[in-house]
Formats: sequence, structure tokens, C-alpha cells
Amino acid sequence: MKTEYEVRKLDVSFEKIIQKLNRVGAKKVGVYHQKRYVYDFIPAQKGRWIRLRSNGKVSTLTIKEVKSLHVDGTKELEIMVSDFEDTNEILAKLGYIPRTFQENFRIEYTLDGVNFDLDKWPMIPPHLEIEAKSEEDVLKAITLLGWSVDDVTTQDIDAVYSKIYGIDLDSIKMLKFNESENKFINNYESI
Repeated sequence: MKTEYEVRKLDVSFEKIIQKLNRVGAKKVGVYHQKRYVYDFIPAQKGRWIRLRSNGKVSTLTIKEVKSLHVDGTKELEIMVSDFEDTNEILAKLGYIPRTFQENFRIEYTLDGVNFDLDKWPMIPPHLEIEAKSEEDVLKAITLLGWSVDDVTTQDIDAVYSKIYGIDLDSIKMLKFNESENKFINNYESI
């Protein structure tokens, strides 16, 4: 499994982060409305799950495993799939029923091999995910944006929801944007 080196800067302003990213020379990759199904292993295993995700252009099937809440604590094995709904149907035939459906909005930037994903998820403030090929590259990116390691978290999105915002994602079958969140997103779709 591949190691993910990533951190999150929570509760950010889209506008301010976009200005920072433009100032340091990051290039915008795309704007995405992502949707995903999350499945438990059979039997369920704490810290491991299956994710089927589409950004509207590419769909992937991924095994995720959180080994620790450190910058290198998440492992993943991912493949591209040709069709989001057909893959969900195949998984259902194999006995995998989605635990939840989730959506989020993402504006993706890149600079020197580092991905900067400005994310808006339902019910919580926006955050910036910084992902790179090494811990050193993540730390450089944090510094480049004017922050220290104390300004970011290594918690995955489930932990952010539960530990930071007190929301149990396992109890939400359909995590979708409300009307006010959709208005916020509409402001950034054509940036």
C-alpha cells in the first residue's frame, strides 16, 4: 500500500488560500464536485474501509487504512475504474453495501509535486489538504504558506468531523450540502 503524506489546515477562507496559492506560483488543476460511497470490510475492521469516489471526470476504487494520526499514518491502494455506478453495483453483488454516501467540493492546485486541495465538506468549515510524496515536502509546503506544524492537523476527515466538530459520520447515511452550502460553492465553481 502507498503511504499518504498529508496534513490539513482547518477553518480556512477559500479567498485567502487562493490568493496565497497564486502568490507562491501554484497552478490550478481543476474544480471538482466529488461524490463517494464508503464501504466497510466484511467483517468490518477499525481504521480500514473501501472508498469508491468520482470527481466527475475520473472514478477510483480505494482501500484506505489509517495506521496512525501522523503525517504518514494513512495508507492506500487505489485503482481507476471506468464507471462509478457500475462499480457500486459490482460491489453490491459481492456483498458490499455502502455505509454512507458523501459529497464534497474541491479546488485543486499543484506546485513542485505538492497537491493543495481546498475542500468544502457539508456541515463543517472549509479546509486545505496538503499532500506530497514525502513528509519533508509537506513540511516545506506548510512553511511556504507561512504556517508551522502547530497550525495544521494530521487527522483524517473522519477524525476531523468527530474530534474537532463533534459529528459522527457513521450516523449520517447521506452527507450532502444544504442550500446555503451550495450557494457558497456556486461562488467558486468558475474560478
